[in-house]
Amino acid sequence: MTEPRDNDGGRPTERAAPGQSRPSAVSPRAMTTARKARMVGIVMASTMALWLGAQVLGGRLGLPVRYVFLLDMAALAAFVWALIVVWQIRRERNAD
Repeated sequence: MTEPRDNDGGRPTERAAPGQSRPSAVSPRAMTTARKARMVGIVMASTMALWLGAQVLGGRLGLPVRYVFLLDMAALAAFVWALIVVWQIRRERNAD
């Protein structure tokens, strides 16, 4: 019986002991990209939730329009930041 080999036909792959995970073959660049993408997702979801909550709360409390507009601008800034980071991630992936 032959030993399992890497995709490139090189040396045999390392086997993990039962109950242990296999050694990771993910590059540091891919991990950085994944971390950035996760951060963008968290920022977008939390911004949307906070913005919607602020709109409802502002309407019930009767906040002045200038404060509501300030919250709108803060949400817009967060979405623009997320768009820029997504564009950077896309450029990094296309460069490979």
